[in-house]
Amino acid sequence: MSAPIAVTAEKRTALGSRANMRLRKTGLIPAVVYGHHQDTLPVQLSKKELAKHIAHGTHLFNLSFDGHTESVLIKDVQYDAFGVELLHADFARVDLTERVEVSVSIELKGDPIGEKDGGVLQQILNELEIDCVVTEIPDVITVDVSGLKKDDEIRVSDLKLGGSIKILTDEDQIIAKVEEIAEQKEETDDATTEPEVIGKAKEDADAAAAAEEAK
Repeated sequence: MSAPIAVTAEKRTALGSRANMRLRKTGLIPAVVYGHHQDTLPVQLSKKELAKHIAHGTHLFNLSFDGHTESVLIKDVQYDAFGVELLHADFARVDLTERVEVSVSIELKGDPIGEKDGGVLQQILNELEIDCVVTEIPDVITVDVSGLKKDDEIRVSDLKLGGSIKILTDEDQIIAKVEEIAEQKEETDDATTEPEVIGKAKEDADAAAAAEEAK
């Protein structure tokens, strides 16, 4: 949780897909600011700067343009078909005292003790839906998995988040677990199977053939 990040934007006058393409070639991206019963405002801002903040899990911004600043929450971002290049952003105006619903990334911390017994850590849930006061949105939700043994798991119901945060995600959902993967189990089972003794099998076949001829 941190104070709003200051970002500078400019009003966008040229609209449409062609104008947006030209804009992106200059290192800027198109965005819109809406909400609180005010008109939707098209803006443009640095693609590199915004992408950096998004990568760090920032949700709340102080967006400055035309000599004034608005507190905004990033509501949606659009990427290219490869999920790499940032193309567009939506910002919603907010009061710093209001509650909002947001998705926050989950980050696993630690090395599970179950890995020493052949277990493999698997992250099942990557984001958590929460409801909280806008200034208490965490950049990331860190989950300690170091105590997990093989066949152990952590569910949403195991999380304890402080402050005004209310978890909206189904509490029965598994966040992470440690288990032996199927391939490892098959290899272990194959290793314990008694190998065929080729020489003995040939010997038995020869003896059976000889007995058949003797009949």
